[in-house]
Amino acid sequence: MPQKFSIGQGAASRTVAVLTRAGASPPVVWLPGFRSDMRSTKAEALDRWAAACGRALVRFDYSGHGQSGGAFEDCTVSRWLEDTLAVLDRFVADRPILVGSSMGGWIALLATRELLRSRPERSPAGLVLIAPAVDFTERLMWDRFPDSIRRALVETGLYELPSVYSDEPYPITRALIEDGRRHLVFGSPIATACPVHILQGIQDPEVPWGNAMQLVEHLPGDSVTLTLVKDGDHRLSRPEDLERLTRAIEAMDARSAPRPVANGVSGD
Repeated sequence: MPQKFSIGQGAASRTVAVLTRAGASPPVVWLPGFRSDMRSTKAEALDRWAAACGRALVRFDYSGHGQSGGAFEDCTVSRWLEDTLAVLDRFVADRPILVGSSMGGWIALLATRELLRSRPERSPAGLVLIAPAVDFTERLMWDRFPDSIRRALVETGLYELPSVYSDEPYPITRALIEDGRRHLVFGSPIATACPVHILQGIQDPEVPWGNAMQLVEHLPGDSVTLTLVKDGDHRLSRPEDLERLTRAIEAMDARSAPRPVANGVSGD
C-alpha cells in the first residue's frame, strides 16, 4: 500500500500517494507522464529491476492521477511540480536519478532547475528522459489546436480532448494552458549540472523526435546521450525498450559520482 501525505492549503489541499523501495544510491525517482501513474508498465518494470539489483526506488502519483487526491481538472504544471518537489524533500535523502516519461521529462527538468536554484546539494545526480514532452502544453497542445478548440478553451475554460490511450477524453483546461506558459524552457539554455540520457522513438506520434533533438541543442553545457529508437512509439514499453531504460539508468552510475546508500528511503 502506498504512503500518503498532505500538501497544499485550502482549496489546493490534496493527498499524494507514494511507493518506496529501500536500497542503494543514487535512488531512482519515477516521474510519470500526463494521465499516467506509478503503476504503469514502465514503472512496474523499474520496480522489478530495483528489487533485483537492490536499488532504492521512489514512485508516486501526481495530484489528480492514480491514487493521489485532487480533481484532474484543478491541476496545473505548477501543482504537479509542487508534488514532485515535496516527494523529493520527504522521501529522498540522497541526490537522485530522475526518470521522467513524456510530461515527466518536462517535470524533471523543471524540478532540476528549482533544486539547482534553491538547494543545489539536493539536485539530481542524473536524468533519464523518455520521449520528453518539454513545453507540451504550448508546443504539443495549444500550437496544434485548431481555432475551434482554442475558442472553446477561452470561452468555456474546458475542452475534452479525445485520446488514443483511453476510452475517456482528457479534460484540458484553460488554466493548464495558461499555467504551462509560466514554465516554458525552450528558447534559452537549460542547465542540469548532471548527465542526461534521452530515449526517443522515431515513430512517436505524440512527441515528435525532432523535439528530442531540440532538447539536446538546449543542453549545451551537460553530458548528453540521445538514443533514437527507429521503430519506437511514444510509450517505449516493449521488452527491448524496458531493457534500454534500465541500461540507461545503470550507465548513469558510471557517469555520476559515487553515492552512499540512501538512509531516508523506507521499504514498501
